[in-house]
Formats: sequence, structure tokens, C-alpha cells
Amino acid sequence: MWNRISSWLRRAPISDAVDRRNAPVMQLLLLLYGVALPANWAWHLASRPIPEGWTIVLVLDLTTAALALFSVVLIRRGNFRLAIKLFVGALLASLALAYHKLGAHAQLIDQVSVILTLVISGLVLGRRALWTVFGLLLVVFTIGFVADATNTAQTAQWIRNSLRNAPSLVLSYLLITILLDRTLTALRESLAESNARRHELQLEMAERERAQAQLVHAQKMEASGRLASGVAHDFNHILDVILGFSAQRHRLPEDAGLAGQNAALADSLEGVEIAARRGTAITRKLLSFSRKDAPRPEVFDAGHALRELQPMLRQLFPPDVRLALEGDADPAPVRMDRSEFDLMILNIAANARDAMPAQGRFRIRIARTAGNRITIALTDNGEGMQAAVMARIFEPFFSTKSAAEGTGLGLAVIRDLVQAAGGSISVDSAPGTGTTFTIALPQARTETSDAGVIPEAAVLGPLAR
Repeated sequence: MWNRISSWLRRAPISDAVDRRNAPVMQLLLLLYGVALPANWAWHLASRPIPEGWTIVLVLDLTTAALALFSVVLIRRGNFRLAIKLFVGALLASLALAYHKLGAHAQLIDQVSVILTLVISGLVLGRRALWTVFGLLLVVFTIGFVADATNTAQTAQWIRNSLRNAPSLVLSYLLITILLDRTLTALRESLAESNARRHELQLEMAERERAQAQLVHAQKMEASGRLASGVAHDFNHILDVILGFSAQRHRLPEDAGLAGQNAALADSLEGVEIAARRGTAITRKLLSFSRKDAPRPEVFDAGHALRELQPMLRQLFPPDVRLALEGDADPAPVRMDRSEFDLMILNIAANARDAMPAQGRFRIRIARTAGNRITIALTDNGEGMQAAVMARIFEPFFSTKSAAEGTGLGLAVIRDLVQAAGGSISVDSAPGTGTTFTIALPQARTETSDAGVIPEAAVLGPLAR
């Protein structure tokens, strides 16, 4: 029940963040004031008649209660400050009329309205409103003391009451006002400092995100540079194929007839088309990988993505290195940016290429594991790592290569990308036994088509150039 009431109170359409936080309490206070004040009068009048001269107080209290309820309506419509100003104004007007009618001495027994006016104006409306209300209250007190002088027959008694009550009354409310002012100032300064720190933190986070994006792009360009020589070599083969098929037009047998020549020419053009499509696929994949885009996480089959990545892996390794891609028959859906996934695989593969001897072997194994995780194990038969090197492998700027061969940021970037996707990465290595990087990613909740399934033990042969 309370949760529903609290939720209803918080749904007031107020734009200011501080006012929105104050709105639930103020609505409860106004509702309580609007209901309890008439109920209190009803309980008093049920047992005894209204005291002489207090009719004006009854009318003022009922009017203030009605305005309190109307202020709740204003808050529900988003006019928070207008509602509070109306209520505070109603309290001040009620106090002024009551002090004028009954005098200050008669009002000293009940100071709830005076304190409430000060507190609400200070806590909700601010310092300026607080001191404005304090000044108006001094006017109200003056009106009350003047009323006491008018209603008192003996001047000496009025002077005695005024000298006894007025200084202590003004001093008490001055101290309350100063305390509220200092407390409000401290709270608002603390809030301003907090907002400033939050703004600085947001700027710092945005700057870090830009730096991270630039770092990822730099790693992509570094990987693209490593691929460049392989791509150029492969394109020479593609161009040789195209030139070979094109040269066949000069070797068409003249005795084959027009139909035979057309058939031979069609076969040559088909070979040219296949070679051109292969070259187009390589350039499109390379351009897509190196493009600088904002991260766009998506759900895809990791096994299918690895199969699509094979042409780029072929460009990365020498011809005598064997590449093996193995995996379960089931789909392996993960959620992350596709180009960042490609960057992880290519970066680890590039490190494996540098660590492997001639006629090496690089194997990628993908599988589902317990806890709805997708694991990708990338293993090479390279020289391996010492324990001291393995302990620091993910540290930024740590590298066993020279400055011209690497920045030491590749594996640190990979670790950040894996962790951002909710996964983890580990390494297992020993000198002379090779290295295995294991990436574990959360399995995405989606259905993957059969086209994305990796065939069991789909092993590639030697990489041809």
C-alpha cells in the first residue's frame, strides 16, 4: 500500500531535480494540513463551543486548509513552486489577520504556523524567500503588538507584556532563521560541489570513451597494416588469374567454330568474375574492419563470425602455417561489437604468428561450457612464455617486442573489450609448449540460424597464396 502511495507521490511532473525530491514530502504535509486542521476544529467544537473572538481563527484555518489542498492539485500539475508560494502566502495572511484580530499575546501559545512558514520557505524556496518571510513575520508581530496596545486598557500592562515578549520572540525567530540560512547554504554548496564533481566525472568518462575508441581504432589500423603484405600478395595472384583468363582470348582455337569459341570465352569470363569477386570480398572485409565506427553491440554466432574471418586470417599467416578451426555443431550466440570481436581474434593471431616457427600451427576451438558461456580457445605451437611474462601480459605498454614492432597495448585492449562484453580472458603458456588464450563470453539469449553453425572439426588445409 505504501509503495503505491509513494509511487503516486513521485509521479508529479516536476522538471527541477531538487523540487522533484521535495515534492513527495510536501504533498504529504499539505494533505495532512488540509485534513488535520478541519478535523481538529471539528473535534474541539464537538465537545465545547467556539471561544469568544476565535471565529476569525476558525475561518482562517479552514481557508488555509482549503488552499493547502489546492496546492496539492497544483503540485500534481507540475507547478511546485507556485503551490508552495501560495501556501506560504496563505499562512502569512492567516497569521496577519489573526494577530490583528487577537493580538500577539494571545498567539504566543501556538507558534506552529510561524515555524512552519519559516521552515518551508527556507528549505523549499531558498535563502531569499527565507529572509523575506522573516521580515514579513516581523511585520506580523508588530501588527499583533499594536493590536495588544489597542485592546489593552492599561498602558503599563501593555508595555510590560511587550518588553517581556517582543525581544525574546524576535530574537528566537532570528536565531531560527540564521540556523536555517546556514544549514541551507551548507546543503546547497554541498549539492553544487557534488553536481560539479559529477559533471567533471561525466566529462572524464566521455574523454575516456573517446580515448578507448581511438585506441581500438589504432589497434585496427595496426592489424590492417600487418595484413597489408598478405593482401598485396594475394591480389597479385588474383590479378595473375584475371590476366591468364584474359589472355586466353588470343589462344582460342580457330577450328572450334563460333560456338566453341563463345563457350571458351564464357569460361574465361566466368573465371575472371570468380577472381574479381574474391578480390572484392577481401577488400570489403578489410575496409569494414578498419573503419572507425562507434561500438554497436549485436547478437551474432561467434562460430559463423570465425568462419567469415578466415580470409583475413589467411592473409595474416605465412603459407606454411596451418590454421585449424574446430567447434561444436550448436550455434554460439554472443553479444558484442562485431568489429571488436574480429579485432580480438586478429590481434591474438598476429601475436601467435610472431611467436611461431616455420610450419607452425594455429588452432581456434569454440565450444559451449557450463554457466551458459561461450569459450574460444586460440592455441599456437610457438615458443611460449615465461611465468613472469605471462603474469604481466595484459598490462598496458608491456611488451617483449621492440618499440618498432609493437606498442604493448593490443592485449590490454582485448582484455577491456572482453570485460566490457561481460566476459573474461585467460592465458596458459610455458616455454617450448606454445600458448593458449581462452576467451569466455556470456551466451546471448537468442536463436541463431543454421547458417551460423560451425561444422564439427572443420579443419582447413595449408594456407595457399
